[in-house]
Amino acid sequence: MVSTSSVTKSTGVEPEQGSARFHVLVVEDEEVLAKTYGDVLCRAGFSISIAPDFQRALEVLEADRPVDLLLTDIVMPSGVNGIALSRMARMRQRGVKVIYITGHDIPGAETLALGPILRKPIDQAVLIAEVTRTLATEQ
Repeated sequence: MVSTSSVTKSTGVEPEQGSARFHVLVVEDEEVLAKTYGDVLCRAGFSISIAPDFQRALEVLEADRPVDLLLTDIVMPSGVNGIALSRMARMRQRGVKVIYITGHDIPGAETLALGPILRKPIDQAVLIAEVTRTLATEQ
């Protein structure tokens, strides 16, 4: 799916550790968007894993390498949305930070969210800035 060596394919396999300081898990069911977000963040120096749904995301979260940040779409076709996934992620990795992405108006999302919500389409500079800012914040 994604050819960049430090970006995980949607199989749930861990990325190469490399010199990237932070590991970001991108959960997005739209393949083109997942690849775009992964490529942007990889070029910015982050280690990336990509999962197309919550099941594959949980596989990455349960692997040996910790995830520093979960970048997840809120609305996914699998029945488990990004807000529920973020809560599952926190049960597996207590310190994981979260940024949500969505193209929908979701009443009450801000109240339930564990982190900022970015609206699609997302400017590359905004994505990198928000990931960097979120990783720098204390929980």
